Amino acid sequence: GQFKGEIKVDGADLVVNGKKVRFYQERDPANIPWAETGAYYIVESTGVFTTTEKASAHLKGGAKKVVISAPSADAPMFVMGVNNETYKSDINILSNASCTTNCLAPLAKVIHDKYTIVEGLMTTVHSYTATQKTVDGPSAKDWRGGRTAAANIIPSSTGAAKAVGKVIPDLNGKLTGMAFRVPTANVSVVDLTARIEKGASYEEIKQ
Repeated sequence: GQFKGEIKVDGADLVVNGKKVRFYQERDPANIPWAETGAYYIVESTGVFTTTEKASAHLKGGAKKVVISAPSADAPMFVMGVNNETYKSDINILSNASCTTNCLAPLAKVIHDKYTIVEGLMTTVHSYTATQKTVDGPSAKDWRGGRTAAANIIPSSTGAAKAVGKVIPDLNGKLTGMAFRVPTANVSVVDLTARIEKGASYEEIKQ
């Protein structure tokens, strides 16, 4: 519904219910004076600055730590409840992986810790994302990606299975999977089928 509070603009500040929120319009994160605003912990959620080198631009503006809200090619990756205890305070730039990895990794960890996963296949039924088309058009990645997001179920690749191997090294190379991009704006689900080393009943796994 409609926000019932008061919002206004005061110079370079957005004022929400009397509280000032500084905002900037910069292409280069290095130009944002994070230290001046007292913002030391930065969430990099543009989807553009996902490598350690690119995300480090925030540090030049005075940030102390950067959390990338997407998979990263080289930044250490952490998922809460899976490998967050391995985090060390000298790590200044890290990745929180993807939404699909955050769903899959805890599930895989629970099963693997007790029953040992030999191999597995995951499928995610995933809401459409910002990279998809609003109308049919050309797609550089693959022809399926050119179909209208809000009117089709589109088979797609996902890096979630591979990413699980980064946060749970024992599962590296043991999981694979695919995605179905569906015409919903929100809510996704992951299905995991796994071959396990130790026998278990459905009731045992639920516990």
